[in-house]
Amino acid sequence: RRCISHAPTDRQDSQAAPGPPATPNGKDTVMRITIALGGNALLRRGEVMNGEAQRANIRIACEQIARIASGNELVIAHGNGPQVGLLALQGAAYDEDNAFPLDVLGAETEGMIGYMIEQELGNLLPPEVPFASLLTQVEVDADDPAFQQPSKPIGPIYQRDEACRLAELKGWTMARDGDHYRRVVPSPRPKRIFEIRPLRWLLEKGTVVICAGGGGIPTVYGEDGKLEGIEAVIDKDLCSSLLSQELASDLLIIATDVDGVYLDWGTPHSRRVAMADPDSLEAQGFAAGSMGPKVQAACEFARSSGKTAVIGALADIEAIVAGHAGTRVSIRATGISFAQETTTP
Repeated sequence: RRCISHAPTDRQDSQAAPGPPATPNGKDTVMRITIALGGNALLRRGEVMNGEAQRANIRIACEQIARIASGNELVIAHGNGPQVGLLALQGAAYDEDNAFPLDVLGAETEGMIGYMIEQELGNLLPPEVPFASLLTQVEVDADDPAFQQPSKPIGPIYQRDEACRLAELKGWTMARDGDHYRRVVPSPRPKRIFEIRPLRWLLEKGTVVICAGGGGIPTVYGEDGKLEGIEAVIDKDLCSSLLSQELASDLLIIATDVDGVYLDWGTPHSRRVAMADPDSLEAQGFAAGSMGPKVQAACEFARSSGKTAVIGALADIEAIVAGHAGTRVSIRATGISFAQETTTP
């Protein structure tokens, strides 16, 4: 399996990684940080789904990530729901009976988005910093109940009449998404990341790694014992949590479009959680289609690793690394504490 290397070749030296300066939080130790970019970091709701809009959003995201790159090891994962859904639409429009399956489309989005992140972040960091985007196969269970209950939104939003037409025409499952509808597909839990060893090797050489895009490429072992793709989209946050555990990351940042996890969201009593232990936070209950997977992913990482996971806004990433922003999930916390000053979102 090959990495998509940064070009031109004089941007990197594969034999030596640059020596890291002090970290942004003032510590002399290098932190291994996994950043899970939400879909809104790539394409915003209702925005035209084209390359220009996607690149502009990725450029903004990379400007924030660049602020914490110095002195840290970075692993960048990302969502792909809008992109994989658009590719499915394009494929069906070309040849409805022979469209590429979702696992192949997921691999396409990993290359496309990884390329853009490499280029935009590479334009902001010193030229000697090496980059690699790695196609990431992830094992799932073919008997996962998620295959009987599609729940992962992909593709653009539709009005009700158009959603009903597409459901009848293509056999898609459609579900409400706010005031609109989107196609939903199975989202099984990730079990194993096959490329974990080359990921470790790249990080040891000082490489900024983009991987597990869209939750990774969903694969299963067939009856013949051979690995094959399967029609699904893995949740990006749950895969990022597993990725962080297996890479022994020091910090997992789940970057989204809000500044943290809120209780009583959308009411006059809305409060942002500043810190919580995993059990207390999970006990609150969060919607499966929005904050639920993020909270679950953060709690799983905190329990398994003993390290901290943070859910917060990408714009606050420097403060998140410094420990001053977002919702921090840690086994060292007791109960739930709230931000001292919050306003109703």
